[in-house]
Amino acid sequence: MRRCWWGDADDLYRRYHDKEWGRPSADDRRLFEKLCLEGFMSGLSWLTILRKREHFRAAFLDFDPALVARFGARDVARLLKDEGIVRNRAKIDAVINNAGRFADLAGEFGSFAKYAWSFAPAHRAQPADRAALMAISTPPEAVAMSKDLRRRGWAFVGPTTVYSFMEAMGLVNDHIRGCTAGREVGRLQREFIRPG
Repeated sequence: MRRCWWGDADDLYRRYHDKEWGRPSADDRRLFEKLCLEGFMSGLSWLTILRKREHFRAAFLDFDPALVARFGARDVARLLKDEGIVRNRAKIDAVINNAGRFADLAGEFGSFAKYAWSFAPAHRAQPADRAALMAISTPPEAVAMSKDLRRRGWAFVGPTTVYSFMEAMGLVNDHIRGCTAGREVGRLQREFIRPG
C-alpha cells in the first residue's frame, strides 16, 4: 500500500491515515470532536493527541456538546488532574466554551455539518509530493471559517487549526498523489452528499 510519508511513521498513524484521515463526514459529534482535538494539538504533534484520543473521549463524555457545555469548575479541576489528556487550562476552557456555543450555531444552520461544509474549498488537485503539500498555504476558506467562529465567541479555532480540521474531515483531499488512501478519499468525496 502506498501512503503519504507521515502515515508510515507509527502503527497508530498507519491506521489513522489508512482508515480515517480525509474521509468526509456529516456527523456533528465527530466534527465537533475533531475540531476540539485539533485545538488540543496546537503546539503539539497529532501523534500525541492520537495516543490520548480514547482518554479524551472518556474525559469529555464522547464530545457530546450538550453534556460538555454543562461542565463546571469541578469538571475543570478534574480535567486538570487527568494525566490521560493534555492538561492545558486554556484548551480545556475552550472546549467547554465551544460546546456551549455549539447549539446556537447548529440551530442557525440546521446542523454543525452544514455550517462546516459551507466553508469547504473548491476542488483542487491532490498535492504531488511532500514538498507540494508543505507549500500549501492556509486557504481563504479556512481563514473565513476561523474568523467567523471567533466572531461567534469560539476559541482555539485559528486558521491553521481549522485547515487541519478540513483536511482530517474530508473537506479537502491532501493525501499525496499516488497514495492508496488518497484515491479512496477522492472516491468518497465524489460520492459524498454535502449537508445542506
